[in-house]
Amino acid sequence: MKKIAGIILAVCLTTMALAGCDTEAYRVSYNLSQEADNFNVVRQLTVMNCIQGDVLFQMTGKISIKVDSSDNQLEITVEDENGNYQKHFVGLSDNVTYTVEQLRGVDVDQYKYTLNFNPKMWLPFGADVID
Repeated sequence: MKKIAGIILAVCLTTMALAGCDTEAYRVSYNLSQEADNFNVVRQLTVMNCIQGDVLFQMTGKISIKVDSSDNQLEITVEDENGNYQKHFVGLSDNVTYTVEQLRGVDVDQYKYTLNFNPKMWLPFGADVID
């Protein structure tokens, strides 16, 4: 009975130890995705017609891309050089696909993460100046 309890305990401890471990590749991939979603990465999006091999749409810049599978579309948010944001939508179909390339290397840490706060969320009110 003690052997069975010892084996069960060992299996439980091993499972818990392995469940908490991220691989280096997972952490780096996560950090790169965070950097891209914070508009710190220059990417190139190419949307292609797979039947004819034509490029339908191409965009390069600091972009964040979300796939909305319920509407079958890409939601693309772009930051321009003035710090303004624009949102674009690209519909996907059976014969339309896309690729996203990261054009420049980004220095991310494989061991750390960063918390980013939007300052507008801390002060959600505006002040009007009355003369």
